[in-house]
Amino acid sequence: MNDGAALVVGVSGVRGIVGEALTPEVACRFASAMGSYCGDGSVVVGRDTRPSGDALRHAVFSGLLATGSAVIDVGVCPTPSVQLSVLHHHAAGGVIVTASHNPFEYNGLKFVSNRGIFLTAREGSRLRKIHDGNDFEFIGNRPAPMITEDGKAASRHVAKITGLSMVNVDRIRGRRFRVVLDPGNGTGGVVGVPLLEALGCETHVLNGEPTGVFSRGPEPVPENLEGLCGAVMERRADVGFATDPDGDRLSIVTETGKAIGEEFSMVLATNLVLSRVGGGAVVTNLSTSMMIDRLARSHGGRVVRTPVGEVHVSEGMIRERAVVGGEGNGGVILPEAHLGRDASVGMALVLELLAERTCSISEAWGALPHFTMIKRKARVEGNSRKGLMDALSGLSEGAEVDRSDGVKIIRGDGWLHVRPSNTEPVVRVVAEADDPSRAEALVAEVMTLLGQQRE
Repeated sequence: MNDGAALVVGVSGVRGIVGEALTPEVACRFASAMGSYCGDGSVVVGRDTRPSGDALRHAVFSGLLATGSAVIDVGVCPTPSVQLSVLHHHAAGGVIVTASHNPFEYNGLKFVSNRGIFLTAREGSRLRKIHDGNDFEFIGNRPAPMITEDGKAASRHVAKITGLSMVNVDRIRGRRFRVVLDPGNGTGGVVGVPLLEALGCETHVLNGEPTGVFSRGPEPVPENLEGLCGAVMERRADVGFATDPDGDRLSIVTETGKAIGEEFSMVLATNLVLSRVGGGAVVTNLSTSMMIDRLARSHGGRVVRTPVGEVHVSEGMIRERAVVGGEGNGGVILPEAHLGRDASVGMALVLELLAERTCSISEAWGALPHFTMIKRKARVEGNSRKGLMDALSGLSEGAEVDRSDGVKIIRGDGWLHVRPSNTEPVVRVVAEADDPSRAEALVAEVMTLLGQQRE
């Protein structure tokens, strides 16, 4: 069996290739575990646009109903719309049928708690214990609960964003922005298009058909956005926005047709929020750019770092009473909206920044601190990964070291973060520095160690 055929079970969900690791039977069993976990409460179910999603959601319905959970079906909508719907309905939890940014042949299940955030490690461990131990609480011959359809998840999501104190709808409408939106045939347009229209934007949609057959790479990284860059130039647009298949990650293209990378989505949003509130806590993960640190200091704020993973950031934001947070993969989290990554919230905050400062996206981007970030990954098996972590101690002399998620080594001129992946047998290496050659040197040191581990 190849690596892709294995079911990947993470902190708050599962994913796999449909028809191999992930089948309706597998989905039903995990849904039964979620229903048993949630008790008699209702569970919100939504999905992304992948063609396999319809069969899998019906399997999820069966597993939930069999364990006594009423189902609230919100249909095809972004992940953050499902999270908001859990809060709206005071539901016991949520299940999202999505493989996020993974390729077309994958699908998966994400599990949401009654707080509207993904399951924590402890909560996920409890759900897996129910699943692995066949400890399901089936209702037997008692009448099954109902399935209720809720077609208003997207409209509620739009209303939530346009009602935010950070978003001045009239001011944005006054700019009459011309925007190109590329949801990549995923769910980003389900909320993104009506939101942009509500904000008075002249909106052009690229790859907008919600087919789940991706016309570009599903991750909204620069190498996948050539079409959007060209469309922004052709339409003479003010900005281009791209999302991943489940609509929680945002990437930006400037009016000059330059894809600036996902790291800047959170940074631009943070710049607006901190300028309004005059400081406060910003929570992000260990691999996010130090642009956030420089920006927070300039506004009298502070940065708190967590392990990689949305739920770690969400938990940290609750703990720190953060004013804003997120991850450098394009994930913007604004507590006033909800505590999950939300590409549509990110779009609104970026447009508000441009409207407030009467500037272009290039000018807003150019005013930020800029560093060089390099990301690599290498295939390293179990024992070798542990050996690599131990070997990194030789690079940490005289530096600040954080071991809460792999090893992060921080010096004045930059940082290096090396962590074993939670989902595949690789080690992820991220380095950032003022000087591009310094960033390259930090990565080269680790790649050399990786070579030694293979010998």
